[in-house]
Amino acid sequence: MTGRTYSSGYEPDLEDWLLVKPRRNTLNPELSWVIWYPLRRRPEFYQLPKSDQGKILMEHAIIGRTYAAAGYAHDIRLACFGLDQHDNDFVIGLMGADLYPLSHLVQKMRKTQQTAKYIESLGPFFVGKVCWQSPLKI
Repeated sequence: MTGRTYSSGYEPDLEDWLLVKPRRNTLNPELSWVIWYPLRRRPEFYQLPKSDQGKILMEHAIIGRTYAAAGYAHDIRLACFGLDQHDNDFVIGLMGADLYPLSHLVQKMRKTQQTAKYIESLGPFFVGKVCWQSPLKI
């Protein structure tokens, strides 16, 4: 899975969002469980008006922010348009101290309009527990 960090234009600290946060999450020794998976949206999503896309994405984001605020899940989102053989849109990495909240987050996200109606493919899912990490250096 290959991707690049990206911004939506609403991030308060772009350097942190694009360069520091991905390293901070992947090298955090407290986040020992990971789930990585690619996804591709249905073309119909991109034809929706921006206001409708925003509402659909906000439903999804509120769930993710709730898990992050509680310390259950941290993420890395990579755009991968045109970067792999399946033409996936994104690669998502979820990291946490325990596996159950990460799996539960994926389960809860499936009920959102974005996933239930506008995701064409999810996975394969790669699940693992960290065996070794480089020391965190930012």
